[in-house]
Amino acid sequence: MKMIRAIVRPDKTEGVAEALAKAGMPSLTKMHVFGRGRTKGIRIGDVVYDEFPKTLLMMVVDDEKLDEAITIILGNAKTGTMGDGKVFVSEVLEAYTVSNGTKGL
Repeated sequence: MKMIRAIVRPDKTEGVAEALAKAGMPSLTKMHVFGRGRTKGIRIGDVVYDEFPKTLLMMVVDDEKLDEAITIILGNAKTGTMGDGKVFVSEVLEAYTVSNGTKGL
């Protein structure tokens, strides 16, 4: 299993979530976050904007669904301009359903 953490523009969140659901991956967590990338923000006149609103999408997928999930996220979150976001993937050793203790997704 893999954990995907995708930081995307807020206006792209629903498109990404809908595309993932259509592909059979409806389970995810959304969080409103603020942050910046390599550019450390932008300056407009005397004002410096160093944190921008983003949405963090977190989901766990089976290994065989990873490439499809990444392709969907990248394809639906991209505008082609700076600040589109990042996707991080990490290993998940175990998962349990709280309501019944079942192990796995």
